[in-house]
Amino acid sequence: MQTEKVVDHIVQWLHQYATNAGINGFVIGVSGGIDSAVTSTLCARTGLDLLCLEMPIHQAESQVNRAYRHIDWLMEKHSNVQTQTIQLTPVFDSLVNSFPKVINEEERFMALANTRARLRMTSLYYFAALKKYLVAGTGNKVEDFGVGFFTKYGDGGVDLSPIADLLKSEVYEIAEFLGINEEIIIAPPTDGLWGDDRTDEDQIGASYPELEWAMAMHDQGKTAEDFSGRKQEVLLIYDSFHSSNKHKMIPIPVCEIPEGLK
Repeated sequence: MQTEKVVDHIVQWLHQYATNAGINGFVIGVSGGIDSAVTSTLCARTGLDLLCLEMPIHQAESQVNRAYRHIDWLMEKHSNVQTQTIQLTPVFDSLVNSFPKVINEEERFMALANTRARLRMTSLYYFAALKKYLVAGTGNKVEDFGVGFFTKYGDGGVDLSPIADLLKSEVYEIAEFLGINEEIIIAPPTDGLWGDDRTDEDQIGASYPELEWAMAMHDQGKTAEDFSGRKQEVLLIYDSFHSSNKHKMIPIPVCEIPEGLK
């Protein structure tokens, strides 16, 4: 990958899109992870306004601190960057307490994880409307179009996706080029929706390098039957996520009314 040229291309694309839309800048949720660190840095390099939101909800202290240090680094390098912390923990707790109790706590736990992402999306769009900004998405190609590892109308609810055509390994390559803090680069990827230290790999069952391989095999028409051992297992994992999360990756189904019925 021609890293420097890719960076310049994304920055120019962001600037042109916002300018053509008559928008003042961008707002982004910074989590302390690699994707939001890279995306926020690319947005900052446009020279347009950038508001970085930190929105903890029972968040691990290590994630919050990484996010703050990244934002501080970004503000030192770019005068167009501002930050705001929105404490969403009491909002989340209040919402949870207003919901009726359920029998299956495990299902409730999963639903509430996605609720965290949707509360953050709501906060991002509040500031976007207030300041005439675009919400910048942080999803990469493997997450957005491979395994669908994002929350529908949560972190998937954005105005534009600067790094969605980049594999996770390419995001890391750009992070190195941009000088992103080493603690972010070496931190295990996590969606931060659980309030504990579980990683993306813990949840998916495969690492991002494995998923990139599986995505390539899937695109080539290969199936799990073409492999054995760990490769077969990884391709089965990929295919399962890709199939079950397909609804996230395609437009909302519309019931088209036959012309004769109108």
